[in-house]
Amino acid sequence: MPVDDPAIAGAIRRHEERLARDPSSLAFAQLADLYRKAGRTQDAVSLCREGLTRYPHYTTARLILAKAHLAADQLGPALDELEIILQSSPNDVQCHRLAAEVHRRSGRLDAAVRHLETAVDLDPGDRESRALLALLRAEGAGEGSGIARLLRDDVFVTVAFGGLCLEQGLADEAALVFTRILRQDPDDPEARARLELALRARSRRRG
Repeated sequence: MPVDDPAIAGAIRRHEERLARDPSSLAFAQLADLYRKAGRTQDAVSLCREGLTRYPHYTTARLILAKAHLAADQLGPALDELEIILQSSPNDVQCHRLAAEVHRRSGRLDAAVRHLETAVDLDPGDRESRALLALLRAEGAGEGSGIARLLRDDVFVTVAFGGLCLEQGLADEAALVFTRILRQDPDDPEARARLELALRARSRRRG
């Protein structure tokens, strides 16, 4: 597929040429990451897997592979790679953040919370993980707000009400609704998808 960003396209060409000159080079990981950023996730996955047969302990390549799987919505394989890294590097903050995302997108909120707790313990200045942690614990937005008071009543903990919050630009409140739903039913696909929409809207709002 064509790459819209000329800088990424140029970097891909340079790394492809470098790898062609020296197929055993560790540059495969950088090239795979460029493929991922260009949307060529399958190329990224294939290149990482090939490189890891030669360098199985190259953590950077394994992390890029996990990110590529995540970009392709291949949550199981992404988690497999992250768990391999965490077995040898249990204090890898970035891996804990990504593992939290995988579990969250799979509806496993308790597991996501555990990884976010570890990330916050390892990096107390990580405000984004701390804020996500509060949402996924369903501690939620503005306890004194009218919406927060409504959400104490399970009558309003519905996909429809969460969607209404989202339409009104209340991303934190919408995330809280969908989190509450997933705590009752982790397999609800619509609540999982809407939670991701709410978190993306929240991220855009915060810039």
